[in-house]
Order: sequence, then C-alpha cells, then structure tokens
Amino acid sequence: MATHPARAQSVPRCAAVVGAGPAGLYALAALLKGDAFDHIDVFEAAPAPYGLVRYGVAPDHPKTRNISRVLARGLEHDQVRFLGNVTVGEDISIDDLRSAYDVVVVSTGMLGDRSLNIPGEDLSGSLGASELVAWYTGHPEAKPIELPADLRTATVIGAGNVALDVARILTKHPSSLRPTSMPRHVVDALEANTLTDVHIVARRGPAQVKFTSPELHEIGDLDDIDLVVDPADLVLSPDDERTIAEDRRTRVLVELFREWSERPLRGAPRRIHLHFWRRPTAITGTQRVRGIELVRTRDDGAPPLSLPTELVIRAIGYRGREVPGLPFDPDTGTIPSSDGRVIADGEVMPGVYVTGWLRRGPTGVIATNRSDANEVAASVLADLDSLPPRTGPHTDLSELLASREIRAISWDDWLRLEAHEKAEGQAHGADPIVVHDLKTVLEVIARGDE
Repeated sequence: MATHPARAQSVPRCAAVVGAGPAGLYALAALLKGDAFDHIDVFEAAPAPYGLVRYGVAPDHPKTRNISRVLARGLEHDQVRFLGNVTVGEDISIDDLRSAYDVVVVSTGMLGDRSLNIPGEDLSGSLGASELVAWYTGHPEAKPIELPADLRTATVIGAGNVALDVARILTKHPSSLRPTSMPRHVVDALEANTLTDVHIVARRGPAQVKFTSPELHEIGDLDDIDLVVDPADLVLSPDDERTIAEDRRTRVLVELFREWSERPLRGAPRRIHLHFWRRPTAITGTQRVRGIELVRTRDDGAPPLSLPTELVIRAIGYRGREVPGLPFDPDTGTIPSSDGRVIADGEVMPGVYVTGWLRRGPTGVIATNRSDANEVAASVLADLDSLPPRTGPHTDLSELLASREIRAISWDDWLRLEAHEKAEGQAHGADPIVVHDLKTVLEVIARGDE
C-alpha cells in the first residue's frame, strides 16, 4: 500500500472497533497489547456487549457464556470507551468514523440466515435459526415468536451445533430452563407448548455432520427423550469407513449414532429423530406450515418422505449483512479483504480492517476469533505509521450521536443493567435474567441515574 510520512508521536492515535462480540473484543485486546493507541472506542448495535456469547450461546450453556468475563477485560481499560445501542451504517456512518479515527476495525459478524430456496419457505411457522435463537436468548431486536397452538412436531434443517441447540431447547423440560438466563416469557412459552417430536434433517451422512462431540452427547443425555435413528442411514461407503478409521472425532460421532439406533425406545413424552441423506424440496401448507417434503440425497432406493410438521427451522448457516459504506461480496456474505485490510474496487481502503465471520465466513468456534483478531491486529500495527492522516480531528462522537437523538449506552450504563439482571436472577433462583427489550433497558439505566 502507499506510504505516507510518519506523523509526530505527539498526535494522539485513536481507533474504532465496530462490534462488541468475540471477534471485536479479541481485536480490542490485541490492539491494547500493541500499545499503539491513546484511545479506542467500541461501537455496538445492541445495548449490551458480548455479541453471540450473550445472544447466540444457548442459555443452558452458562459455562460457555461465562467467557464474557474474559472479553470484558478490554472494555474495562482506561483507554477504552463502550458505545452501545449505536448501529454503524445507520446511526453513524463509516465516513464519520474514518474522519475521526486513524483505524476502523469492523467485526459485526453475520446477522441473518441462509435460505433453503424452496416453495413454502415464507409460510408462517417457517423460521431461520437466528430468529429463534435471538428470541430465546433475549436479543432486543428479536421478532416476537408465538409457537403454534397445535404444535406437535418441529423439523430442524441442518447438521451443526445450532441445529442441536434448537432441538435441545425445544425438547428440554422447561423446569430445567428456569434456572437459566432465558427471559421469563420465553420459558413460559416453552412450558406451554405441546410439542412431542423434533426431526433433525441432514443433507449428508453421519460421517459428514458438523456436530461436536460434547453437544451431541448432551442430546443423548437428556431426560425423558427418546432418540430415533434409522440403522439404514448408518450404512457407510468405503470412503466413509476410511474417514472414521483415520479421524477420531468422526468415529466417536458415528459410534454414538450407532448406539442410539440400537437403543430401545422407552415411551418417553418427547422424541428427537435424526435423518441423514435427506434434503427438503417443499414446505407444505396454505397460510401456515403443515408439512415438509424430503427427498433422498444418495441413490439407495429409499422413497421420498412426507413429514407432518407445524414448525420448520432452517439451521443451514448464517449470512452476512452489508455495512453501508463498505464493499460486500453477496456470494460469500463477507467483506473482501487481504490479511484483514478491506479491499474496495481492487484497492486497499487505508485504515479500514475487518475481522471475525465478516472476514472469513461463519466458520470456527468462539476461540477461532482470537487467532483471527491477532492476525488483523498485526496488519493494523504494521500499517500504522504509513497510514494517511485521518480526514478530521478525533472528536467525541457521542456529541454527534446525541445531536441525532441516539442514546448511546456507556460501560457504566451496562454495569447498571448487568447488576439489575443479576438481581432479577437471584430473585428467581436463576442465572442473571436477560432484559430482552430496549425500553426496559433504558428504564433500568435511568433508574440507576436517580
């Protein structure tokens, strides 16, 4: 990239991180470790930090959610300011940030679901997994979800951990969810539902699924659940046999499927069915979901399958959302980049970087974001002395936000909200209960100011 004369060290350096999920906060930690910035502002669209740790990890996985304690360390730093409830690209522009900061690191993740592109997908009762997850984790922008009054069967399309999370939350006894951080109205809705069966549908076979062993074992250990697996689905090709011989993870999963296929049914009140080598071709119904059509994806003579179902959840991957002012590749759902440097029209955008899912796509686990962020921070620090001067002086953008009637939430505001959630949890004998709507968030914060 083009070089520019090094600026005098007396000029304060400042950076903006867009997104306070794991990717952004790992990037923040790496930038702080580099000790090259006098001030770093972290912008977050939600009123609370931690991104998918708070609004993506299932509430019955508190140990995973506790990684927020590690992520919080950067936000507690004296040189860092948290600005929640601010959507970059709407409330404030990328150009606003570029004019006020030497460096802008974007880490807004992926906020929507991939489509099945089949008839009936738009029927009431057909949801993306991110919609359901946002509802049961208490995301303020979650759409209200009413489970069908006649719900008996749900079908989850996908072969990753999100599919397992959805199936587990839907079938788990609601009494075991009351001690979690799940909003009370969601627990009430799950307690009232009359579901008996969940079908998990995988396009490929047992040797290709993306489940991880702990999450799969958790399904097998659920109380009052029968697991249904067709032994015919577990007949493997020679290539698959070689895979399980060479790969321990796959071998453990396949052995578990085989054990389940041989496990006698106990007449449990709820059942989880696993279907391999199937894909949906249509969701049926008039105004709302009434069934789903599945065809075989391998040539073994098995006939098509029609399942009655009142709820279909697609868990086939997240898709990126364009950030106004930045380039976007709709095919990959990512921002084009090289070593984290954003590329627009074949040229590097000086001082603008991307990390996390928006850089590499929705792959890896939470910890994957750490190495990704370290790589991007290395690019930032390598470029810093050669970046062109920012177009404006570093200004307090909270004043600009206030002039636009945007109520930015500070770190102290978040601590008030966190204390309230902990108190609510203690009152119910539960983990801190997530406040799920912005109106209540602002009321809680305002009471803390009194």
